[in-house]
Amino acid sequence: MLITPLLFTILVTLISGIFSKSVELTFELPDNAVECFYQEIEQNTSASLEYQVITGGQYDVDVKVEGPNKQIIYQQQKMQYDSHPFTAQHTGVYKVCFSNEFSTFSHKLVYMELNVGPEQPLPGIGEHATVLTQLETSADEIHSALNRIIDHQTHHRLKEAQGRKAAEHLNERVLWWSTFETIAIVCVAFAQILILKNFFSDRPTLYNKM
Repeated sequence: MLITPLLFTILVTLISGIFSKSVELTFELPDNAVECFYQEIEQNTSASLEYQVITGGQYDVDVKVEGPNKQIIYQQQKMQYDSHPFTAQHTGVYKVCFSNEFSTFSHKLVYMELNVGPEQPLPGIGEHATVLTQLETSADEIHSALNRIIDHQTHHRLKEAQGRKAAEHLNERVLWWSTFETIAIVCVAFAQILILKNFFSDRPTLYNKM
């Protein structure tokens, strides 16, 4: 069976995604709540954590990364976004916790990406003994370009979601303010009608009684 360059690129990209050690998710963090995620990492393995609060409150959250020996690797309070690379000093389960305990009413929507280890090379290219062929070189370049596009699209979606939520919140505030103004105008108009009607109503006076 003859494999075209496009089919070859799709296959190696899918295989690379299967063996990738990257965790990327978006989750809801309720008020007065803590969400923790666990990842097993081997010793001397590089890793990086990136997160961003998309919606909720002042767009802030407490973050803590804890090693298997209860050592605090990274800890920040009331952060909107940040990224932190680190190297595992011990083999074991590492814990990443997001806390919203300081908030009483605001729910948060948080994006998190945890990358463990270096990026996996394309199958058949990482340990290539000879010079890469033109097809293999093109596949590797396309793979790198696709990864950059995915990162760019992810950050674009986060900004779009954050902007959309801010616009919806502003629209909701404008709606409530407009409703309040409408009710106030109706109440003032009704009060003016009553006052004017009271001016022209027939009331018994002292002259009429005599």
